[in-house]
Amino acid sequence: MLRLAGALEHASEHPIAQAIARGAAARVGDLPALEDFANVEGLGVQGIVDGHAVLVGRPRLLEEWSQHLPADLERDLHEAQAAGRTAVAVGWDSKARAVLVVADVVKPTSREAITQLKALGLTPVLLTGDNEAVARTVAQEVGIDEVIAEVLPADKVDVVKKLQADGKTVAMVGDGVNDAAALAQADLGLAMGTGTDAAIEASDLTLVRGDLRVAADAIRLSRRTLSTIKGNLFWAFAYNVAALPLAALGLLNPMIAGAAMAFSSVFVVTNSLRLRRFK
Repeated sequence: MLRLAGALEHASEHPIAQAIARGAAARVGDLPALEDFANVEGLGVQGIVDGHAVLVGRPRLLEEWSQHLPADLERDLHEAQAAGRTAVAVGWDSKARAVLVVADVVKPTSREAITQLKALGLTPVLLTGDNEAVARTVAQEVGIDEVIAEVLPADKVDVVKKLQADGKTVAMVGDGVNDAAALAQADLGLAMGTGTDAAIEASDLTLVRGDLRVAADAIRLSRRTLSTIKGNLFWAFAYNVAALPLAALGLLNPMIAGAAMAFSSVFVVTNSLRLRRFK
């Protein structure tokens, strides 16, 4: 089972698939060759391994091929989900045969990142295709109150559109193929640099490090930059608005006007250079 499932998952970019592939390779060694690989959007993967037609993914994927989980595997799957883990069904040769269980390892910096986002006045939402119990376990661990789970890639786009229709400005952080469409739909798409090429291509910004705190830094820096731009524009216009009537009345010496204009440029540049102190 590990040889077949590991070989199939090795061809997928999904983080869960890669975890299964690494775990399988560590236990059985070299994985066999794969043919006719196909990614079934939001459900799992399928292909031919060692002459066996293999399916790995949600139970729904196996059911579409009339491979229903027997009672003991159904029980194992529900127990794993109740414990906050992700259960993946495996079937080959027209029969559901196993359930693989993986667990999310939350990065130690993620809770701090969520705290920083809340401090910026943002409302974090966990939007995931994972099981509801798994999603709520992770959300509780990092401090997220709002969870939308068990959604397909197309449903993620619909969730973003609904929030936008409600008048919300939506920033989406993602790293997988299934996030690409939602990243493109969001007002601001932030892709993790450690994610897939599809997510990076669909996003507006790429966060080079795989640390969610960088997302908060990017938003803080953007706000600081916009504030600086507005300050520069205000003083540039203020100088001109104040000086134009004086010049029109002949009360402004050209030498003083030239010096004031030079000072205005120096002020704008100096004010902008304060951004270098951003931490």
